[in-house]
Formats: sequence, C-alpha cells, structure tokens
Amino acid sequence: MRIEKCYFCSAPVYPGHGLAFVRNDCKVFRFCRSKCHKNFKKKRNPRKIRWTKAFRKSAGKELTVDNSFEFEKRQNVPVKYQRELWSASVKAMKRVEEIKQKRQARFIMNRLMKSKEIQTKEDIREVKQNIHLIKAPHAEKSNELEEKMVETLQEDMELAEDP
Repeated sequence: MRIEKCYFCSAPVYPGHGLAFVRNDCKVFRFCRSKCHKNFKKKRNPRKIRWTKAFRKSAGKELTVDNSFEFEKRQNVPVKYQRELWSASVKAMKRVEEIKQKRQARFIMNRLMKSKEIQTKEDIREVKQNIHLIKAPHAEKSNELEEKMVETLQEDMELAEDP
C-alpha cells in the first residue's frame, strides 16, 4: 500500500481516493480532489495558488532547506531483516521527527519576530508623520510635546518586546 502525493497541492492521496490522469506519454498525475484536477486542467501554476505547498515553500512561509529532510528520502537498497537494526531505525525516525518539529517552530518564531519588528517601525513612522493629528492644537511647546510623545511610544514598544 503506497501513499501517493497530489501532483498539484502535494497532499497525500490514499489508495482508493482521489483520481489519476494518465497522459499520452504514460505519465501519471494523481490528484487528491477535483479542485486540484480542475486547476491542473486550467494549466494553473501551483506556485502561484496560495493554498498549495509549492506556494508556501516558494514564498518562504515554510522551511524548505534542512538537513533533516535528507533522512526522509526513500532508499531502494535491500537489507536483510534484523530486529536490532529495525528498532534502531524506529528510534532514529522518532528523533529526526523531534528535530524537525523544533526547527520548524524556530523558523515560525523567527518569521513572527521579523513581522513584529516591521510593524513597530511602520507604526512609529506613521506617528511621526501624523503627529499633528495627535497633539492639541493650542499647545505652545509643540516640538517638545511631539518629541516626548514619540519617545514614550518607542519606550512602550521596547517594553513590549522585552518579555
């Protein structure tokens, strides 16, 4: 029993599910659902369709290059069955999965931190541009007030980032 991958979205296609399209040159395309098959027939590029794995990887939203992916590759070398080898390989598979989970979590946290930094910079820039909307119109010391407001905003942002 082999679990195939959908040609369009890279989702798993279990035996008896989905559909297969065989081209005249005997190339087999497997699809998990009709949505993927219809998009394939419309000649759409999976890297431009936002819900596919190809888009997520090409847009940098998922981890693409990692040494732990090398362990998952299928090896077509026949090996004589040995109980010790089998148990060692199962342990190794569990350990590789743990490492992959940690690296993916770290990758996601780094992406989130970058987006927070960009957002705070944009917020500070917007406040500096539109400070005239925030300050009181009858304030005499407008420059000092503007500087104090920007400083307090920056301090608040720094305090929020510390924990």
